[in-house]
Amino acid sequence: MENEKIAVGLDIGTTKIVAMVGKLNEYGKLEVLGVGKAKSLGVHRGVVNNITQTIQSIQQAVQEAEITSGIAIDKVMVGIAGQHIRSLQHSDYITRTDSDEVIDESDIESLCDQVLKLVMLPGEEIIHVLPQEFKVDGQGEITEPIGMYGGRLEANFHVVVGQVASIRNVGRCVANAGLELGSITLEPLASAQAVLSKEEKEAGVVLLDIGGGTTDLAIFKDGIIRHTAVIPFGGNVITEDIKEGCAIIEKQAELLKIRFGSAWPGENKENEIVSIPGLRGREPKEITLKNLSRIIHARVQEIIDQVYLEIKNYGHEEQKKKLIAGIVITGGGAQLRHLKQLVEYMTGMDTRIGYPNEHMAGDSSEEITSPAYATVAGLVMHGIKTQKKEEEEKRQKLAGTFEEETPITPIGAEPIIKEEPLPSEHGTEDDEEIEEVDRKRKEKGNKEEDGKKKTSKSIFDRFFDRFMEFLDRAE
Repeated sequence: MENEKIAVGLDIGTTKIVAMVGKLNEYGKLEVLGVGKAKSLGVHRGVVNNITQTIQSIQQAVQEAEITSGIAIDKVMVGIAGQHIRSLQHSDYITRTDSDEVIDESDIESLCDQVLKLVMLPGEEIIHVLPQEFKVDGQGEITEPIGMYGGRLEANFHVVVGQVASIRNVGRCVANAGLELGSITLEPLASAQAVLSKEEKEAGVVLLDIGGGTTDLAIFKDGIIRHTAVIPFGGNVITEDIKEGCAIIEKQAELLKIRFGSAWPGENKENEIVSIPGLRGREPKEITLKNLSRIIHARVQEIIDQVYLEIKNYGHEEQKKKLIAGIVITGGGAQLRHLKQLVEYMTGMDTRIGYPNEHMAGDSSEEITSPAYATVAGLVMHGIKTQKKEEEEKRQKLAGTFEEETPITPIGAEPIIKEEPLPSEHGTEDDEEIEEVDRKRKEKGNKEEDGKKKTSKSIFDRFFDRFMEFLDRAE
């Protein structure tokens, strides 16, 4: 990846592993250069439970992405989810040594570093420290403290925590697949970057990413992340219910869900029947679509109930915390028919399906712009953003080094030139030699001044004589 503007996202999901190579075009939109997809065999509910199979799936997806993009992949941005993820609110502060200097990036970094040192439960590790609002010397509701004066810098943080073992297993799979791990990002945050608009984040919105193994939730208000949660149910649980309820194999259950599934039983009539081929010469099974919808509806209802509980825990019912933009559903599970209507009916909130096409180049294929690719598209965008930030930091460091090494002479000021003493033949100078050199310099300078005076005087005399001659002639 010679071009630094190119980034690679790797979504290690429960049902599929996707690698996407992309860059920003001249309009600031994401241009997808290549995509690779492989069936996920070693991941259960967002957590790696078979290292070998996960490595093979990653290699397969990355290899396909390399072929389609024509770019060698060495570094990836990885998303993380799973039932082990939890979040908490935390407040912290630092006392600055010099309150006469303005607050800069380093002060915020030292405050975030302080939060990273928080003692977690055994086996837990902090994944993200996300500042929400700042206080400077007691003055609150500050979103950007950089450039302000103050002695005490305080902030409220949204801290995302996960199991150390699960995070390390993801890192190990990536490393063993022959790749460098760029960063680990919480999947709902990546999805939010791909499908949410700035206006929605300001107004207050719930992002609901329904994946194969988990349903990820992120709540934004006033442009700031307020709450995150991972619900350990997803599309695979619905498939499992269909498999058991209709007494069919998993592959048939998945196809039934995709082709005929609906979250609203009232849409199907009693006489609508689908026939499923029997195993090994057995009689085919007939399943009514109304019965299929009832099975799906029961499980989806359970997932939405848990989602709404998280929204209530955030405080959506309070006037100040009202989520005006409602709910945005994305992920593979968002493609289930009539899901939007059911969510609206159960929560009473405005709902839409989130497609990543808003941030993508116009010539992107229909498959890539589907909700199932929202997380990986967000990871690519996060990768590009991270690269830009790193480039900017390098540029600032170089600029700082240059300023230190090269003193700048103010405009209008004479540059200071140090006169070096003349070296003697022997390599050293004694006092007599220095005095002799100074005397000769002075004599030479005096002669030059006398010469200048004489020259200037003779020119004046000549001019005066000619002027007097002119006056005489005029008479």
